[in-house]
Amino acid sequence: MMNCELLATCSALGYLEVDNYHKEPDCLESVKDLIRYLRHEDETRDIRQQLGAAQILQNDLLPIITQYPQEKVLYEAVIRLLVNLTQPALLCFGKVPDNPTFRHHFMQVVSYLQGYKEAFADEKVFGVLSEKLYDLLQLDWEQRQEEDNLLIERILLLVRNVLHVPPEPEEEKNIDDDASVHDKVLWAMHISGMDDLIKFLATSQEEQQWAMHILEIISLMFRDQKPDQLAMTGQAKPMEQKEKESRELEILKQRELAAKKQRTFERGTRHSRFGGTYLIQGLKSIADRDIVCHMGIHKLKNYSHDTGKKTNRVPKRKQAAKEVEKKHRSALNVRLFLKEFCLDFLENCYNRLMYVVKDNLIREKAQQYDETYYLWAVSFFMEFNRVYQFRPELVSETVSIRTFHFVERNITNYYEMMLTDKAAAGSWSRRMHLALKAYQELLNTINEMDHSKDENLRESARVIKCNIFYVMEFRELFLTLFRKYDATKQPKSFLKDLIETTHLFIRMIEKFCKGQSNLFVQKKKFKRKKSKSKKFASISSEKSQEELEEIWKRTLEELDKCAEGQDPLSDDVVPFDAALEIPVEEQRAEAMIRIQDALLAGKAAEALVLLRAAREVWPEGDIFGSSDLRLEEESELLKQILFAKLPRQPTVEAEGIDEFRDEEIEEEETESVRVTENEFNFLDYLKRFANAGVVKPYVLLLKDYRQNTPHTNHCIVKMLYRLAYNLKMDTLLYQLSVFHLFSQILEDPASSFYQELVKFSKYILNRFFTLAANNTKVFAELLFWKNIATIREMTEGYRKDEQSGVNKKAPTWSSEEEEELETLYVRFKEEQGDKDVIDSIMECIKNDTRTRRQIAAKLVQMNLVDSIRDLKRVKKGTKIVLWREEQEMELETLFVEFRESDDILGNIMKNITTKRSRARIVDKLISMGLVSDRKELYKKRRKLTKGANQEEEEDFLNDVGYDVIQGLSDLDNELDEDESSNDETGELMIKFRSRYTAKGNGQKMGLGEIDPAISNLCYKLRQQGLSGPLLWLQNCLNRTADKREDAGTSIAVPLVPLSEENEDAMEHEMFQKLLKKVGIRPPANEQESFWRISANLNVQQLRRIASVITLDDGGGDAVERDEDVSADQRSEVWQAQMMASERNVIPAKVGDDESKGRTDQADDSPSVSDSETKSDGEKSKHKHSLKRTRLLDSDDEVKEPVDTEMMEEPETDSDMSDSDVTHRVSKRQRRAIEDDDED
Repeated sequence: MMNCELLATCSALGYLEVDNYHKEPDCLESVKDLIRYLRHEDETRDIRQQLGAAQILQNDLLPIITQYPQEKVLYEAVIRLLVNLTQPALLCFGKVPDNPTFRHHFMQVVSYLQGYKEAFADEKVFGVLSEKLYDLLQLDWEQRQEEDNLLIERILLLVRNVLHVPPEPEEEKNIDDDASVHDKVLWAMHISGMDDLIKFLATSQEEQQWAMHILEIISLMFRDQKPDQLAMTGQAKPMEQKEKESRELEILKQRELAAKKQRTFERGTRHSRFGGTYLIQGLKSIADRDIVCHMGIHKLKNYSHDTGKKTNRVPKRKQAAKEVEKKHRSALNVRLFLKEFCLDFLENCYNRLMYVVKDNLIREKAQQYDETYYLWAVSFFMEFNRVYQFRPELVSETVSIRTFHFVERNITNYYEMMLTDKAAAGSWSRRMHLALKAYQELLNTINEMDHSKDENLRESARVIKCNIFYVMEFRELFLTLFRKYDATKQPKSFLKDLIETTHLFIRMIEKFCKGQSNLFVQKKKFKRKKSKSKKFASISSEKSQEELEEIWKRTLEELDKCAEGQDPLSDDVVPFDAALEIPVEEQRAEAMIRIQDALLAGKAAEALVLLRAAREVWPEGDIFGSSDLRLEEESELLKQILFAKLPRQPTVEAEGIDEFRDEEIEEEETESVRVTENEFNFLDYLKRFANAGVVKPYVLLLKDYRQNTPHTNHCIVKMLYRLAYNLKMDTLLYQLSVFHLFSQILEDPASSFYQELVKFSKYILNRFFTLAANNTKVFAELLFWKNIATIREMTEGYRKDEQSGVNKKAPTWSSEEEEELETLYVRFKEEQGDKDVIDSIMECIKNDTRTRRQIAAKLVQMNLVDSIRDLKRVKKGTKIVLWREEQEMELETLFVEFRESDDILGNIMKNITTKRSRARIVDKLISMGLVSDRKELYKKRRKLTKGANQEEEEDFLNDVGYDVIQGLSDLDNELDEDESSNDETGELMIKFRSRYTAKGNGQKMGLGEIDPAISNLCYKLRQQGLSGPLLWLQNCLNRTADKREDAGTSIAVPLVPLSEENEDAMEHEMFQKLLKKVGIRPPANEQESFWRISANLNVQQLRRIASVITLDDGGGDAVERDEDVSADQRSEVWQAQMMASERNVIPAKVGDDESKGRTDQADDSPSVSDSETKSDGEKSKHKHSLKRTRLLDSDDEVKEPVDTEMMEEPETDSDMSDSDVTHRVSKRQRRAIEDDDED
């Protein structure tokens, strides 16, 4: 019953007399009251239901807008009310309710909407709407008010709402070519001219803001249409269509005759009372005796134990997905009008509208899920254009690589959401199906262009195909969709389109490979790197002291042979792995472990070569000994490495079956991706489809071969034939359900019309019986789907466990345990929540000794999951993408609260309510404008103050030869890069450093001493004419030291040679050896091209090394310059020497925060007077003057004029020390540079 206030309001609208409507004086106020009532309706939508039951829209609102269109205020109010009343029920309720009560209200609202749609199928209503819309569009933008734009949008929304109303299946059981309510609405739009206004809005550049509304209206107009049928409307039936219809009639005739003949045979020759009683031998009854049959002998073929039993109800979660799309062939006049609309739209509107819509989607100007209309338009209009008259220029906007990428990205997104958002899996499946159809039509269009007579079109198609086949994601898309196909969530129409699209893609890539000699494609390699564990295992600790002594005795014998030259030593050993993401300087611990492994394996020569190679790569600190160690000292070092307890990653023993041995649970692993280019092999790509997870969907669709089209059956058989014949893997189809299907095909009365299926079935059966003659166990193999290992055993012979490599200690599973595991997996897979499936199984499984790895391997073996990778734990928070308004406010509040702290991002992640990944929080902070650069969120490092204990520890380390400043620098860099090693590794490095830094020359390597081998290498390089590159290297080291001193941070600096001389030097073997000696590391991987000055070298070490690399020999006497050293280079040599001398001689002011090592260095240097000490301002000027040149190449620098006063030797008194002379020269140099700056 209607509410009394609502009834009074409706009565105040007016009344209808015959065809004339008389409105009341309070009509406008009553309309506004109805809008107010609808705004405050409850969750059952009671106001909407009462208005629908009273038929207010049919009896009052539509007559008002048709008879009083001149009253602007009333017209706009009624349009506003109509938009509210006709909005879809899904928008009113949010989703289809699960509660029966609310579902009843939902269906009631839908029934009222269907009555509204029938009322709108009137030419007068759409005529008034079209006239009003036309008048508004005639206004220029200067004359158009905000109210006018709002009314335009409301009219478009009203048309959208009317077209969106679903049909009533019970009332619209019409045959094809009969007009439905939707057809009547479309015809009313056509008569009123609304379709022309829609095309105008689609093509007008000034009306681009309505693009999304227009595309949505067009998609709803063609909701029930098929593009191929629409393109053939008004034309004579082609020969192919006639042959198809006659073929279908002939098939029906053959089956009808066979059924009639079967019924004739079933009628016995005797009376039914004398049917007889029979024993069926081989078929046992409950009493374990041959079963007694009381029926005619002609019915024994269909006998079953299940006859008369009650069929079990299939659970809802296991029911096959229902087909949603139901196509209806509209009346002929409607189809002709829609065909003309399509032609005009393609000719004038398609490219422009699709460009605007794509731009809105990319810039996120559209609403959620609006990309589905774009995907529908791509598939519908491109297919219409291809079937009618193929003109690629009409759809050129969507024939591009960008469109392929957009569609592929949406397919992947929908696929991932379907797996995660299980409650809305059906909706995501439909969206994915829409994207797949768009992808299919894009491929069809490219294929049509490839067969065109126009050379330009064929070349364009070839370019697009090159790009498509090159990208790995386009090739792997179909494999992913097949392996994750779920019949309970995806209908068979999706599977049909997937199989046909895959067939087209494989055919295109096969033809493309045959057309050229080689095809290079992109390939991504995923390298897994285990995260560092807290627990370590040591191999050497497993061996006793006596065993290690025996190993060392054998090692000494091999080392003696190496010393005598009996065992040659290889020179191509690399002690580090350049492919790893870990920098080379941080792989020292791994190199130490490799040396120990070689010793334990009895490979003394290899261990010695590794030790020497590691010494060249990591010369700093003499961790692997000094450069001039004798063989006896190297032997002692190897002995210490052998007996040391080196920290290692824990080793995990292989469990399970051979095929799962290399698969690991990835919850503690991170993956790095490397992109490479490889030559494409078509057969290797085809082998990816030789999998039971791919074959099962094909067999599933083949079971409906009677309902499938001939093209669909051909696509299925072609793929199975490729696997069985081209790959010789017909054993993959040896399965009982497949053979049962083959039996149905061979016994089909209309089998003559399925010659391709019959031929393929006979081929597989012949191959099976040929194999069965040699291997009788294949009959038992029919019960299971097979993998590659089983196929090999069936054809080549079964192997024992020892031969196949199966672990004897692999856990066994009884049939009851397997059944329990399958039940638990199916149960927890469908449940919602963040909990991991295997964790839930481990809580409920009876045998609590089962590990996670064992359960995962068994699930893969039972074909419940495709790969063990699908069972890895999902980190909480990483799947959350959308940010709600209150979450954004919380993030902003936390940022303001912790913006002054040392770790802004860490504090936010600790206190935020909804846990998300670091990357998502950083991106959101940048998008909200709270930070401009992600560097602002880096963790700030505090300066550590030394305590008494720390100073004592540093004194101890200095006494044993460990470089404290170098160690702190290393630690800081490791903390910055989040690659810090554990305490045990650090202690081990200190231990070896303290033991062997004094070896060789008997002196400790610290800040005050440099390896003499550097001077020797420099002398040899000068003798070979490499003085210029040495000068360039010296300048680079000095400038890097200045920059690190100014910035206060250390990063790896690349050495970029720009001259041919320096490039040749970088390839010189001895020059590279010098670079390694001074701490410059080679490129770590393929992504790096240049050598880099290590970040571990501090300012003092850089300047000390630069002072050693001079044009003087080791004794200090000047040598003759090479002729290739120019005057400019000589001046730079002099400047570099003065800079190095000034840095080493002039004492710096020691502050409280300076390191103890620098203080000691300053105390040891000669003292100068206070008047000669530079002020802070002078120091800063001098630093900036030195920073004016770039760290590239001396040949590329701009030479600045130097006064002759700078170049002259200053007159010195006998009382002056060398430091005083050097200091005065440097002051003159600085003054000259400052004068140049002022000029």
